Amino acid sequence: MKRLLLTGSALLLALSVFPILSPVTGGYVSDPAVVAPEAVGLSPGRLANIGSVMNRHISEKRIPGASGLIARRGKIAYQESYGMADAEAGKPMRMDTIHRIYSMTKPITSVAVMMLYEEGRFQLNDPVAKYLPEFSKMQVAIEEKDPQSGQSVMKTVPAKRPITIRDLLRHTAGLTYGVFGDTVVDREYRKARILGQLNLADFVADLAAIPLQYEPGTRWHYSVSVDVLGRLVEVLSGKPFDQFLQERIFTPLEMHDTGFVVPAAKKDRLAKLYTITKEGKLQPITVCSTRQECYEGFPNAVPSFLESTGMLSGGGGLTSTAYDYLRFCHMLLNQGQYEGKRLLGRKTVQLMSSDNLGMIPGMGPGMGFGLGFAVSKAPGEAGMMGSPGEYNWGGAAGTRFWIDPQEELIGIFMIQILPHTGLEFGSEFRVLTYQAIAD
Repeated sequence: MKRLLLTGSALLLALSVFPILSPVTGGYVSDPAVVAPEAVGLSPGRLANIGSVMNRHISEKRIPGASGLIARRGKIAYQESYGMADAEAGKPMRMDTIHRIYSMTKPITSVAVMMLYEEGRFQLNDPVAKYLPEFSKMQVAIEEKDPQSGQSVMKTVPAKRPITIRDLLRHTAGLTYGVFGDTVVDREYRKARILGQLNLADFVADLAAIPLQYEPGTRWHYSVSVDVLGRLVEVLSGKPFDQFLQERIFTPLEMHDTGFVVPAAKKDRLAKLYTITKEGKLQPITVCSTRQECYEGFPNAVPSFLESTGMLSGGGGLTSTAYDYLRFCHMLLNQGQYEGKRLLGRKTVQLMSSDNLGMIPGMGPGMGFGLGFAVSKAPGEAGMMGSPGEYNWGGAAGTRFWIDPQEELIGIFMIQILPHTGLEFGSEFRVLTYQAIAD
């Protein structure tokens, strides 16, 4: 199959070498200015390493395509797309290609929750059952071996304390995902098809009927907790979750290409999603037509995202572009405001981007977790280039972002390979970004 190794206009191609005289952006008034990399302390020659590495992956057929965006000091200093958004159709990857961002939805949901927090709707240490009574009598699972059959059996005990809203934000609620592990609780999630509900109210009702995997507040464990927060937004605001996001976040930030469904007029901009077979070959993922069908087939089948197939997942249901997500990141880097529009207060952003785990285990060395993001505490311990205080997250298909307040730096990487576990493309983009800092 013939592949295009580098795509985009000549202006994009020259971005890492020559100054940009006019922006190549999403076309909105508030798009950040585009400047020559050296104007914000980045080396054009070193930035060129990014394209070299990504195009090597494309030539080796490890990835179909990707795009990267780097902003520093409020200016776009690098934006480049590589390869194909749809290899079979010969459709090049572009900077305005729409991607399934999966868990990069979580920071957006967390911001929505914290906007309601600022309005005095709740306190972070409130039991979530105060607003979602389904969680009022949670049980914790204890997995034991049946002495006769040798099979794992589940017993339960009452939770020692209630789940708080902060637990949901920092993944210490004792919930799980059901698709990444095989504990007795994971199996209960799969039996209930917990992510297959048609709406958030039904999801919460079914979820609360399943025992917790851990005692609340005892460990960090990645889970569906942010989907619960989507329902909390609905209850506290009195609005459907997608309407709240549109009115309070997407419209103010001009995130016109972000949503739970890609409109028909934009469907040609939606990147195809790929998987890697056991033989190491790239293969398009099957599109499923219903939420249940998608849940049963995950990760080898995904919804089309061209029509609603189920609940509005605050944990992984959005599609977006690099440009839209940049506006969201700039709002956070600017301590809650963007282009004169304030979504959050400065102290709220500081709290969200600070470690909220303390001694609670679960994250790796040198890493903590705030209210919606992983937080770098000690890059040397983590073995990850960056700065203390940098915060980040990624999505199941390999999308990734980070915000480094110390360097006034934002990095956004977009790719569509699911599952992405064990693949290093986003990590490479991060290293290639930091090695280009020249001031």
